[in-house]
Amino acid sequence: MTSVITGDIINSRKVKPELWLPTLKNTLNKVSNNSWDVYRGDSFQVEVTNYYESFISAVYIKAALKTIKGIDVRLAIGIGGKTFIGNSVSESSGEVFIMSGSTLEQLKSEKTNLKIKSTNSAIDKELNLFFRFALIAMDNWTVNSAEVVKLFLDNLDKTQSEISDIIGISQDAVSKRLKRSHLDEILQLDLLFRQKIEA
Repeated sequence: MTSVITGDIINSRKVKPELWLPTLKNTLNKVSNNSWDVYRGDSFQVEVTNYYESFISAVYIKAALKTIKGIDVRLAIGIGGKTFIGNSVSESSGEVFIMSGSTLEQLKSEKTNLKIKSTNSAIDKELNLFFRFALIAMDNWTVNSAEVVKLFLDNLDKTQSEISDIIGISQDAVSKRLKRSHLDEILQLDLLFRQKIEA
């Protein structure tokens, strides 16, 4: 079992690629060292072999891209088997790739930005409802909110005070941005996600 996140950049034609493409590549490299591809200019696939990490990886990708004004991202998580390992993630195949790719197509028609498809449809249904609630916050992250979420996820061992030193704002301002981003609730959802997919 593995997980694959397939995504595409929203508003990619309105913002020059040189403003978001380096961020996308750096972020995919952090999420999965060398197991990712960017294709068709603004679409990508990344394998997250520890599928328990797939939701928080999707959150991290979204936060990183939303630090760029005008950019957002659609993300489809597939969890399942891989039957063929190619030279790159886009050359590999198996149910996990089909699940992730077909779910991305559904996202466009459903006008939503995050969804999961696994071998357990009952759990998918429950998690996708939670994802819709999480998106109320995540889709509305400002550049500042996204920046502090990304920094927090990059520095899980650091306190708010230490993060405030990195970002150059007061600890109170960091606290307010984290609260507005609803990161505590999203991290609680990550714990629930891990419990659900283990069941």
